[in-house]
Amino acid sequence: MHILIADDHANVRRGLREILADAFLDARFSEAANGAEVLTQLAAGAQYGVLLLDINMPGRNGLEVLQDVKHMYPKLPVIMVSVQPENQYASRCLLAGADAYVNKNSASEELAPTIKRILGAAISGINRN
Repeated sequence: MHILIADDHANVRRGLREILADAFLDARFSEAANGAEVLTQLAAGAQYGVLLLDINMPGRNGLEVLQDVKHMYPKLPVIMVSVQPENQYASRCLLAGADAYVNKNSASEELAPTIKRILGAAISGINRN
């Protein structure tokens, strides 16, 4: 699986990568520091299994980038990540098309299970058709 991690802080990207490398031993990782880099990497043609997208990034914020991603790549699972309280942002992210919302403070416990749940649901949906 190829995972794209989009966050403007290199330490956060590194931390998320380390969390996921332990849970997904065969995963490959790419990184983006802003929305423009996300769209450039997606357009380059790599097949990503999931996109982790920070809400607060320079330039266009993650919710704006999410709209473009879901328009151009509607089947790509997107998990929004943020330090913002879930009760303030999760519903906005889900309504905008995100597949899930994970608070960075709980990423070490919640991120891998969330990805497994989303990918399992996507596989189940494929098997039903």
